[in-house]
Amino acid sequence: MYRKTVAFYFLFCLTFSVYSQVEERVAPSYISTIQFSGTTAQSQLPIIRLGESLNLTFDALNGEEEDFYYTITHYNFDWTPSDLSKGEYLDGFDEMRIQTYENSLNTLQLFSHYILRIPNRDTRKIEKSGNYLLSIYNDDNALIFSRKFMVVESDVTVGVEIKRSRDLNYIEEKQVVQFVINSPRLLLINPKQTVKTVVLQNSNLKTAITNLKPQYTIGTELIYRYDKEAAFWGGNEFLSFDNKDIRSATYGIRRVELNDIYENFLYTNISRKDRPYTYNPDVNGNFVVRNIDAERQSIESDYVRIHFNLQYFEDIGDKEIHIYGNFNNWTIDGTTFLEYDSTSDTYRTSRLFKQGYYDYKYVLVDRDGSVDEGAIDGNFWQTENQYTVLVYYRDLGGRYDRIVGMGTGSSSKITNN
Repeated sequence: MYRKTVAFYFLFCLTFSVYSQVEERVAPSYISTIQFSGTTAQSQLPIIRLGESLNLTFDALNGEEEDFYYTITHYNFDWTPSDLSKGEYLDGFDEMRIQTYENSLNTLQLFSHYILRIPNRDTRKIEKSGNYLLSIYNDDNALIFSRKFMVVESDVTVGVEIKRSRDLNYIEEKQVVQFVINSPRLLLINPKQTVKTVVLQNSNLKTAITNLKPQYTIGTELIYRYDKEAAFWGGNEFLSFDNKDIRSATYGIRRVELNDIYENFLYTNISRKDRPYTYNPDVNGNFVVRNIDAERQSIESDYVRIHFNLQYFEDIGDKEIHIYGNFNNWTIDGTTFLEYDSTSDTYRTSRLFKQGYYDYKYVLVDRDGSVDEGAIDGNFWQTENQYTVLVYYRDLGGRYDRIVGMGTGSSSKITNN
């Protein structure tokens, strides 16, 4: 069967609307398994309260035990640089070396595991709420990679409800996020101009819905009851594999081989968009590093070459098929590209993953970089997704955008009305 595949790898981070004025730098190939979290260990987009801690870990596979340095930069709602000086939002210093690292132990793939915790003795406290960018540099002051995070105050509460779409064209495929901002203590002056919102699905900034205006006000409450404007594609439950036992064909793994490193071959996946929705527990695209035989998971979990195989019979034209998930911060690049194999009539790829449990899905990527998450596995209103609503406020005369509140909701409690 004929397949047309044009390799137009996206070796850069995808942009998404005017909300993304600054892009996250994608890590080079020798940097792997970046885990960036706050109180929720699985998320790659930390959203923390003032005073809470941040944790960044990553592996360098080049065996050089390099020195890395970090900076923290404050941004406005639209990710343009804020007017705050560093001394206004940081208690302490950045541009400091990451001092904690360990070399791998009992692994075929050698690596150095780096650990950065904030606060620390140099960066004692983040003083202001808002958008931030954590950037990692090497000894030559070259930017290696960067990650976004948010710091939140607790001045308002946000009630979030997930509804089925009322648009009959998409009632079976979309989920709508409706929410109410309650501000009994903070006076929100002229909220249609001073209040901005960001709605996230599964902590993915690339699909964020931004800057919805309050439709009306009741007392201290701002009401957001949008339908079309606040609708997300439901997607499907993520596929997954678990290779915590590196020598065994366990969950999702068909065959194991040992060459220079262990290689795991996953079962062949098929398109699910024309099949009935089936609930399958997942972690909404995230991953967990683990090794059943290790005491120190971070340095004793080995790297495995995972082989993906998709049977998909529709003509994709000049588009591409990629694997997609939070394992690389929702990035489309050469390591996620599936190439058509005429012998097996399937799309295939392989890439390194550190041992653990991983969610992933197959997506169709257009030449302009747009990602269609439902083209292969479908969109279903029943799919369990996690939603987060962030509320930004800049008072009249204010110099930066505060994040004054946050709310969360799950489509596991979706309603029809």
